[in-house]
Amino acid sequence: MTAADCAYLKGKHAIVTGASRGIGAAIATELARLGADLTLLGREKTALDSQERNIAAEYKVKIVSVVCDISDETSVRNAFSDSQEKMGDAYVLVNNAGQSDAAGFLDIKREAWDRMIAVNLTGAFLCTQQVLAAMIKDKSGRIINIASTAGVKGYSKIAAYAAAKHGLVGLTRALAAETAKSGITVNAVCPGYTETAMSETAIANLMKAGKSEEEARKMITRTPRGTLIQPAEVANTVAWLCSPDASAITGQAIVVAGGEVMG
Repeated sequence: MTAADCAYLKGKHAIVTGASRGIGAAIATELARLGADLTLLGREKTALDSQERNIAAEYKVKIVSVVCDISDETSVRNAFSDSQEKMGDAYVLVNNAGQSDAAGFLDIKREAWDRMIAVNLTGAFLCTQQVLAAMIKDKSGRIINIASTAGVKGYSKIAAYAAAKHGLVGLTRALAAETAKSGITVNAVCPGYTETAMSETAIANLMKAGKSEEEARKMITRTPRGTLIQPAEVANTVAWLCSPDASAITGQAIVVAGGEVMG
């Protein structure tokens, strides 16, 4: 039996941001399959409650869902305090919540730039600060940042998003170096375009930035294998990083993109 077949997260607490849909929902479901008790964070209570019911119906784990805007420090502090009170210290933090936007560089408004940095980078910083002290005290923990292929290469028309995701990869590597002797691993998972509602948003954004619908759809399926990444493929990578087998893996930006980015 491989580690992937074992409930190696049984009794451990995992927090997933942006957990109500798409990649976040897939990650939360996979961690529950592996035995983790969950805190689901997101901005929409109805969607969170629905995801909580779906997981609870299939897996016998403890779950709480908490409304949280990860770009707001007070909201983050309150949400993590609530989570800790109900579920205890976190062993896993998955910083998944994010947003995308597209515009030519000269057309990027300061508001859009600030929003991309706040949601895709500052949010991970704020959430990680809430769990790191306890992980250091426990000498164990897994922090996984969901970045993007845009965090390891450049794309036209998404400068703000790419800058934020590059920053998230840099944050990952710096924190991994700082915590390497603490029993904590810190890694980034960098999906290519994934089959979620965000991929449809990406198409719409690219069209607003001047691409035709055909051009936009070709852009998001330009992997060598010719298909979008599936949320479960990202979730499986996160699950492996949470496993005992990955205890020596830290500071990495692991690309899940069907061969789009190599080396």
